[in-house]
Amino acid sequence: MSTLSWIIDVFLHIDKLLIQIVNQYGAWTYGLLFLVIFIETGLVICPFLPGDSLLFAAGAIAAHNSSGINLLLLIILIVIAAVLGDTVNYWIGREIGQSLEKHRIFSKLINKEKMGRAEAFFNKYGGFAVFLGRFVPFIRTFIPFIAGGSRMRYPFFFLYNVLGGTAWTLVGLLAGFFFGRIPVIQNHFSVIMLLIIFISVIPILIVWFNHTFFKKNAD
Repeated sequence: MSTLSWIIDVFLHIDKLLIQIVNQYGAWTYGLLFLVIFIETGLVICPFLPGDSLLFAAGAIAAHNSSGINLLLLIILIVIAAVLGDTVNYWIGREIGQSLEKHRIFSKLINKEKMGRAEAFFNKYGGFAVFLGRFVPFIRTFIPFIAGGSRMRYPFFFLYNVLGGTAWTLVGLLAGFFFGRIPVIQNHFSVIMLLIIFISVIPILIVWFNHTFFKKNAD
């Protein structure tokens, strides 16, 4: 199986993977989820991690008492991971962002097109982009970095960071918790994962379309 095929398989069957992890590692699952969410936004080179689908799947598993996963503890840990990840990314962008962007290795690891869309998103929505960006894959990884590089005041950033991280966590986990136990969703979990991914990228397409359309009109 190729790397791409493996990644796609993980995205589509993340519920089964999580169940295996819970059965094998028990409480260590909390630490793994914390680490994945933290890395997704804490490291600007890891925007590909499945944050949205991971939250939904984790919430669905927490709905079953036999899993041993406590929903309240999960919410607290994921909020902390999301806020800390964005905070680290912000300070990386603020302290070494400009020099890092010029680095040859960094430029190879980062998708410049997606970074450009994130910058357009940030320029359009300003500070509110920190909140909105949390709900958009790829964008949520780049926004804190861009906010730090643009010298956005940290208290202002932190406020939107906490609000966005909390809202995103609650929406993802609670959606999985309440809807993930429905038989039709359980039986078509892969389709639901595809739907979540599709809905998640709609804002990216809207920003890209607006950016491209207005740029052409300006020219």
